[in-house]
Amino acid sequence: MAEATLSPERFRDMAAAIEEQIGVVIVGQQYLVRQVLITLLAGGNALLEGVPGLGKTMLVRTLAGVVDCSFSRIQFTPDLMPADIVGTQIVVEDEAGRRSFRFEPGPIFAHLVLADEINRATPKTQSALLEAMQERSVTVARTTYALERPFIVLATQNPIEMEGTYPLPEAQLDRFLLKIFVQRPNADELAEIARRTTRAVEPQPQVVTDGRNIVAMQQLAREVPAAAHVVAYGARLINATHSDDPHAPETVRRYVRYGASPRGLQALLLGGKVMALLDGRYNVAFDDLRAMARPALRHRLILNFEAQAEGLGTDQVIEAVLEAVPEEA
Repeated sequence: MAEATLSPERFRDMAAAIEEQIGVVIVGQQYLVRQVLITLLAGGNALLEGVPGLGKTMLVRTLAGVVDCSFSRIQFTPDLMPADIVGTQIVVEDEAGRRSFRFEPGPIFAHLVLADEINRATPKTQSALLEAMQERSVTVARTTYALERPFIVLATQNPIEMEGTYPLPEAQLDRFLLKIFVQRPNADELAEIARRTTRAVEPQPQVVTDGRNIVAMQQLAREVPAAAHVVAYGARLINATHSDDPHAPETVRRYVRYGASPRGLQALLLGGKVMALLDGRYNVAFDDLRAMARPALRHRLILNFEAQAEGLGTDQVIEAVLEAVPEEA
């Protein structure tokens, strides 16, 4: 059973132990590991963008093992169907010869789901994840099946090879709490990766906690208070990403077609609450929101053609917003 009460100190110790055990397998990538952990403890989903071979699958599999949760990997391809993800009704026959339908769950029924190269599947199949990501349930043949908590979808996409891909629609992108860029390792990290993965015995991480304690950590994170003036600052950040807002900087007015949705503020606050607990604090600070701004907002901004022509990215727009919006109104 989950702990009846989970103290902030216990939260921080367990989170540190999770990161430590992930480091037994994953070399470097401290920022990526921290952002994925924030996503898990905030109860959200994340989109990981990076070229192949950077250890995204290994990271998710290792995280599932460290927190003793079930893991499922779905390789998205153009011929993948929605039933291949959520499951389907099959005909079964009992000993008396009577036939009936039985639901056979798909790979979405796991605690940690890796949606590998999600942009290679058709929009119809991509949409099969929408209900699961937002409602934590799936509906098949007018029957709704709840997904066991904790539940997190970590989707990956390759930013280079875009031929034959289906870009994610804005409605689905908005359901990801964070979008995290996966950086390639430096020379020292690359050498250590080679050493670890070419031995006769690969390193094995230890189990730190279980799914019930992860749910307790998620609940504790939501209980962290955020002062009214901090929430107001986050709201001003969101509004400043819209070109028609009077406080929007010139970069937004010139290059942004549509700004962040209300889910952007939710992502800022949830991520900020987890960051506060990880840092040993019991309230959300301005710095927490600023630290979460890029991963929480970069996939929620829609830039215009002029921005694309000039090679401007969403991170540069977010930086302009952070510089323009004061902490106090």
